[in-house]
Amino acid sequence: MIKWEGVMPALTTKFNSEDQLDLAMFEKNVRAQMEAGVHGIILGGTLGEASTLEQHEKETLIKTSLSIVEGKIPVIINIAEQSTKAAIAVAQHAEKVGAQGLMLLPPMRYKATDYETVTYFKAIAKSTSLPIMIYNNPVDYKIEVTLDMMEELLECDNIQAIKESTRDITNVIRLQNRFGNRLKVFTGVDTLGLESLVIGADGWVAGLVCAYPAETVAVYELVKAGRIQEALKIYRWFMPLLELDISPQLVQNIKLAEVATGIGTENVRAPRLPLQGAERERVLKVIETAMATRPELPEYKNLKSVV
Repeated sequence: MIKWEGVMPALTTKFNSEDQLDLAMFEKNVRAQMEAGVHGIILGGTLGEASTLEQHEKETLIKTSLSIVEGKIPVIINIAEQSTKAAIAVAQHAEKVGAQGLMLLPPMRYKATDYETVTYFKAIAKSTSLPIMIYNNPVDYKIEVTLDMMEELLECDNIQAIKESTRDITNVIRLQNRFGNRLKVFTGVDTLGLESLVIGADGWVAGLVCAYPAETVAVYELVKAGRIQEALKIYRWFMPLLELDISPQLVQNIKLAEVATGIGTENVRAPRLPLQGAERERVLKVIETAMATRPELPEYKNLKSVV
């Protein structure tokens, strides 16, 4: 059982200079997330460089995460596979090793029809008892999960949430008008984080939270407590950083930010490479400016929600 609400980081995968998993730094980051008050963690997403991970590495990340969080927050696994058979295998294995939930992307590489996409999601949902969040990101993955498709998907009781990344913020309201509490809605776009929460999103699957967990959770908690102006002050400072998430190089960008805050390294897995030249200088300038003006946060934990 997952309480689908709050801030859930799409964690980066930490590598050492030999291209092996850096579990010590991974643990440091997860503990920083928990200290800040995140409500769950998501492994193996785009930010987690899932397409480059071996199966045994994914299993190691799941088991390591479960050991670190000790049941305090849910560990959710992203599934991004090319075949239904492979996706079902990942789902069943994740459940077997103890994951508490799944996030599902549509089929990779092949641009499935609406019918094929619904059939794919349903097959995975029926293969596991784990609760599921559908990841709707037509901008990057070229397949949109429409409201009519979602209607069909909700025939599966364990499909319970959606990561809404269409970039059309009104979709948050459309989803809630159509499905009410049957479907929990998370924003998946960092630069629409506060706005989505203000209009009623249940949570935020965030990217820059990997480097700035306290600031991200503070925005969420302050909005839910109705303290919009305080949240907005943080969010205005945050925006140049949040824009680093909506880039093809989001992994490199966010890992650079993690270096600045001391909870990550710059190591990425090829074909990704660390940023070079003018682009690297641009991103470092954004991070340096943010670090020099980092706001003092109000006490944001244990606030009473009014939203």
